[in-house]
Amino acid sequence: MWEFWKRHKRKLYVTLGVFGSGYLLYKLYDTQRRKLADLERELAGERENDELVKAQMQAHFENIQRIADTTTLPHAMLYLSSRVAEELDLSHLTERLMKGKGQPNTLTSLEKLELWDRLKILSFTRMVLSVWSMTMLSLYIRVQVNILGRHLYIDTARSLGASFLFEEADLIDRNDLQQFLATADFLSNYGMPSLISNMQAAATEVLKGKQLKDLFDATVLLETIVQILDMFMSTGSPHHWVDYLMPQDPKIFKTAVSSDDSGLSDFTKFHQLIGETRAVLSSAEFASVVDISLKTVVDALVEDLKLQQGENNPLSNIPLAKLVPRVAQMGLLLLEEPSRHRFIQIIRKITEVEVFFTLLYANMPTLKDL
Repeated sequence: MWEFWKRHKRKLYVTLGVFGSGYLLYKLYDTQRRKLADLERELAGERENDELVKAQMQAHFENIQRIADTTTLPHAMLYLSSRVAEELDLSHLTERLMKGKGQPNTLTSLEKLELWDRLKILSFTRMVLSVWSMTMLSLYIRVQVNILGRHLYIDTARSLGASFLFEEADLIDRNDLQQFLATADFLSNYGMPSLISNMQAAATEVLKGKQLKDLFDATVLLETIVQILDMFMSTGSPHHWVDYLMPQDPKIFKTAVSSDDSGLSDFTKFHQLIGETRAVLSSAEFASVVDISLKTVVDALVEDLKLQQGENNPLSNIPLAKLVPRVAQMGLLLLEEPSRHRFIQIIRKITEVEVFFTLLYANMPTLKDL
């Protein structure tokens, strides 16, 4: 045995070394394989969580979108319509003109001319204001929905560590959510007086050189509406029109709409939502969307007026005096209930609008950024 060991000890050492090295390599390989398997399971779990978050977020975002389309926007449009009809009531002017027509001696020629001139200005004011407010309100509410969607995504992702049930997560304080959605009525409640004043000033400036006997066609009408809009939008500081749509000071607004100010803090989720909304509305991208939307609505409006005139009475070479009543009527028709409002549907289908809101909603952090 001793002789065998002396003759073969070198080979045995080599063999043992080979087996030892092989075992060590196997252990290293097995450890690495286990780590890779654990990493793959972890990544698979993260992907599963990510997909779960996206599915839950999509479901709740669609629910909020549905609420916005069926409740928030119809309510806001109905209230806006009543406020415009109330603040820009033209019946007293038309009644006086009709009375003067039936009783020629009740009005002097100068009084008739003044009444017609005021009716002309207010009719265009009401129509252009309706175009602007309908367009802006529909876009504003969509901005609200998309910003809420982004916050719901983040809050849902964070809540997964505690529970996979979205309904159990306190995402956004209910009062903050309600107050944020309530800003859809800010235009009607607070922005209307200044909006009317500035829109009327723009209409007065554009129409001051146009006489009631001047002949209008579709092109002249379209140019007149666009000129009023351009003058209104360019008057004042950049993005001055944002103040018609939402509060400058969220704290004052929150205090005004809150029935209990005992729980008000210096900065809440409401302030954050308002700040993000104002940032979106003040962006160059949103300004571009507004410009495209307004021009598209004006084009569609003039086309509607042409169709209403009919083939036998085309919108061509019509004295402004005959066009004024139709312009006044269109102002209220523009603020119909949204579900049957083709102008709102037109805005939604504009390619640039769809792209803008797709990017706005997609502009959110991934799970890794949370």
